[in-house]
Amino acid sequence: MINDIILLKQGEIVLKGLNRRSFEQKLMSNIKRRLDAIGKFKAYCMQSTVYIEPVDETSDMDAAFEAMTKVFGLASVNRAAGCEKDPKKIAELAIEYLKDDMLAAKSFKAEAKRSDKSFPMTSIELAQFVGGELAEAYPNCEVDVHDPELTVHIEVRDLAAYVHAAPTPGAGGMPVGANGVAVTLLSGGIDSPVSTYMIAKRGVRLIPVHFFSFPYTSEQAKQKVIELARLLTVYCGRMTIEVVPFTHIQEEIRAKCDEDYFTLIMRRFMMRIAQKIADANGAKAIVTGENLGQVASQTMEAMASTQAVTDLPVLQPLIGMDKEEIVRLARKIGTFETSILPYEDCCTVFTPKHPKTKPKLRDVEQIESALDIDALVEEAYAGIERIKVGD
Repeated sequence: MINDIILLKQGEIVLKGLNRRSFEQKLMSNIKRRLDAIGKFKAYCMQSTVYIEPVDETSDMDAAFEAMTKVFGLASVNRAAGCEKDPKKIAELAIEYLKDDMLAAKSFKAEAKRSDKSFPMTSIELAQFVGGELAEAYPNCEVDVHDPELTVHIEVRDLAAYVHAAPTPGAGGMPVGANGVAVTLLSGGIDSPVSTYMIAKRGVRLIPVHFFSFPYTSEQAKQKVIELARLLTVYCGRMTIEVVPFTHIQEEIRAKCDEDYFTLIMRRFMMRIAQKIADANGAKAIVTGENLGQVASQTMEAMASTQAVTDLPVLQPLIGMDKEEIVRLARKIGTFETSILPYEDCCTVFTPKHPKTKPKLRDVEQIESALDIDALVEEAYAGIERIKVGD
């Protein structure tokens, strides 16, 4: 019986120094939580590699493999088979385990690595031996050491030897939670789910905040955002969405402020509330999906006015990207089709005909002084609905 296993190779973590252990612990915690939702697995880490083994026949290795491709902190994911550290047994395993790959390929080469230096062959000798056995077993697949269609990987490690074909690229980045907590503004559009994904990739645990303006925006609009958050959990892990009632604030802005400043003042309220949520949750930054010059509220002057109300760093991972790049990423992470559903968010409510693109901060502050800012923020914060998504 073939010993089926998944080998996970760490990414940036291997470059860490004295604090590397804490990053590995966070990575293992994230891996085990993802696996718990699938079935029973044994997961352990040795020599910068994480090993995942099925516990019994109910362990779904296909589902586990797919889940691991979306865990931040991993450079590659390999479906492999293990055996004793004996050259003949390694060759026999490669012939059996990689049968389909060898029959499908026109050329191949074997590569070997041995972290167990007591193994009697060098890496080159082992690769040549296993490669020769494979060439004899599959004569229609030629040896090509320069540009092979298939590369057979052999790894001799502490506990066993493993063979596998080409590794699948991992999600990269850092383990979620290893670099703190941030609040992310999550609308129903294309951009904010992508910006959330990109900051999670840097190891940040995220608290999504959505501003909901019922009845101007529909219940379907809120459900759309919940679905976007759910789609993101395969990368970000479980999250709690903070749904902020925003109707009264927008109505007050419309009633008491210059129309050209509606969007600016609305976004300043969003920042104030986001900071309050951040402070309550120990978050150290606010994440937005802003993209320089994309809309009127995303000029340098407008963003400076918006950010003036918070003392937290505002992270804007999309700031220099063009729309095609953002859409490409949205498709990759699976949020695009949901984002384009025709349910508008609060940013489309009371949109001014001629929005101010180069506001002066003193003018914005003077115009919004007609509002009871503190009372409106407190009211919205008190009415937050919290919705948990993910396992």
